[in-house]
Amino acid sequence: MKIIALAKKEAQDILTNKIYLMVVIVQVFIILGAFGLGIASSVVTDPGLLDQYGVTSSLKIGISEDLKNSTFANNLKSQNLNLIYFKNMSEANNLLGSELVAVIQVSPLPEENIVFQSDTENVFYPIISEKINNAIDRFKLEKKLESAGISNNMIEKIENPITLNEIYLNNDNPAKLAMNTSYFVEIMYGFIVPFVLLLPFFLASNIVTDSVVGERERKTFEMLLMAPISSSMVIIGKIVPIFSFSIIQSIAWAILLDVLGVPIYNFFILMVIMVFVGLGFIGVGILISMLVDSTKEANSAITLALMFATFILFMPLFTKFPYFEGILNIIPTVLIVKLASTPNIQLSLLLYLIPTILFSSLIFLLTVRYFRQERAIRL
Repeated sequence: MKIIALAKKEAQDILTNKIYLMVVIVQVFIILGAFGLGIASSVVTDPGLLDQYGVTSSLKIGISEDLKNSTFANNLKSQNLNLIYFKNMSEANNLLGSELVAVIQVSPLPEENIVFQSDTENVFYPIISEKINNAIDRFKLEKKLESAGISNNMIEKIENPITLNEIYLNNDNPAKLAMNTSYFVEIMYGFIVPFVLLLPFFLASNIVTDSVVGERERKTFEMLLMAPISSSMVIIGKIVPIFSFSIIQSIAWAILLDVLGVPIYNFFILMVIMVFVGLGFIGVGILISMLVDSTKEANSAITLALMFATFILFMPLFTKFPYFEGILNIIPTVLIVKLASTPNIQLSLLLYLIPTILFSSLIFLLTVRYFRQERAIRL
């Protein structure tokens, strides 16, 4: 009953903390912002999506009127570029950067050298340049084949030597992705999903640190130490409320991602990972609170600890070390990415959860030890 009373007190302190409630709301905006950023960056970096959403057609390319209906102009049109023809190319150059994103000029026969200028300040500049270069490469190839005396029919066969037929499986149960592109899948599952699921525990470690240090500053820590319950029970009573709220938030954010069109697979296994990772974060927070004497010191120490943890957890997601793949698999974020992104479970992956379990258990044992030591000194 005493541990329940302690847990209730901690829960009330958390729920009446306006800053904590505000940060919870901020997390929602962070998730929505990250999702929106993933959508926007996927569209901007994918020429096919730019065409699909009609962005390319609104970007105007200036070209000489002499090239109208030419092979090169047709190649540009095949890239879904919006061509604007000019009699006077100096007029087109004057409009570059305002109405035009690029200007293309071709020297007269026989050279037919191509020069194009692009507005590098335009956010779609890389895509436009890629499309123009594709058209130029195709034009060069056609000219080489024509000079070799190859007919137009043969040129068409050479340019398209393979017919690709895509066969899709499980069409009756497709993944309900908000955007079915490789970049979107990579950015969402490769970073956003583990970040969002772990976000509440970053906050929890800070809250629990402030809670213990706050007891000292309010001169109520000695009363807590004199409570007739074991040290481990005191620690459990301290961490259960914030840990429970963090788990609830993590589940809520996973559901929100699913609603937005980022389905989370193997949800229950992921929650097991969250439990042990969360215990590790909160345990570190309590350990820090045992070693400092003021809120200012606690905030500085927990900030450094979280920066280090962020580096360890997220750096492997942006690097590739084939020779260290087995070692990297023990990083919880790597496990989260592999489990959350596919419904198929490799049982061997679950073995990599063992180091996280052992680490969290070690953190808890160290926390109990230091708490007992602090209790013995003060009493």
